[in-house]
Amino acid sequence: MSVKAVKQHKYRVGKMTFLDYFLMAVLAVLALMIIIPFLNVIAISLSPQKDYADNPMMLFPRHPTLDAYKALLNDGRIVTGFLNTLKILVVGLPLSLFLTSTMAYALSRNKFPGKKGIFFLVLFTMIFNGGIVPLYLVMKSLHLTGSLWSVILVGSFSAFNMILMMNYFQGLPESLMESARLDGAGEWKILFSIVLPLAAPIMATITLFYGVGFWNGWYDAMIFLRKADMLPLQNVLRTIIVESSTNVSNASSVDALNKSGFSTGMKMASVFVSMVPIMCFFPMLQKHFAKGVLTGAIKT
Repeated sequence: MSVKAVKQHKYRVGKMTFLDYFLMAVLAVLALMIIIPFLNVIAISLSPQKDYADNPMMLFPRHPTLDAYKALLNDGRIVTGFLNTLKILVVGLPLSLFLTSTMAYALSRNKFPGKKGIFFLVLFTMIFNGGIVPLYLVMKSLHLTGSLWSVILVGSFSAFNMILMMNYFQGLPESLMESARLDGAGEWKILFSIVLPLAAPIMATITLFYGVGFWNGWYDAMIFLRKADMLPLQNVLRTIIVESSTNVSNASSVDALNKSGFSTGMKMASVFVSMVPIMCFFPMLQKHFAKGVLTGAIKT
């Protein structure tokens, strides 16, 4: 390539069109729509009640304080909620990945007997749902109501995630599996030694989906769990927020309102506390996320 061609190429690459500027402006607005509420949540959680009353739309706290976070931690239920959520994640995440990957691998093989019928049944559950009452009756018949196992098992399998993983497995070269079979490897050996190591993007994507689902889950726990010491984090935060709002609504004077605590600050602190673990977890899987979703969503 000549020097003139190189310069022309650099000019074309570096030239910004009106559409480029327009897209950058739209993306900047969207980024601000995400960042500004996030900064507002942090600022309110770190501010006293007077500062919030003066400026509810603050982005930076004028007089930073950790009173809201101290009130949450002193409650004691937060630690219990964290531990229960970690228990659900430690047991539920590996179980979900095992169930999803094994079924996806089986249905991705063309010679698997009954593949079409089983896939139809899985797909049927995405369209029609029996509802919460039959699910509760099933858990009750298994004597799992009131146990964390009910929450774990309910969220341990997703037909959507299985289909994503199945499509990804179908895109892997069949010659690799055939070579392993000729060497005497069984299906379990092929799955764990060949398929899963090649499926890092989709495994990371499904791990993120299940992890976020277990972490943010609250409805199943509200239905199946009754004891306060077994509630996961989201249910504990919901209880604290409801109680603080009730105290504020029942306060008949300014002094009573001050004694009830800064309810909005506790709400925002609760939001931030629940977001931090996911924010720390996502960057580790982000590089595989886009590739996993794109490849798994396209049937090759």
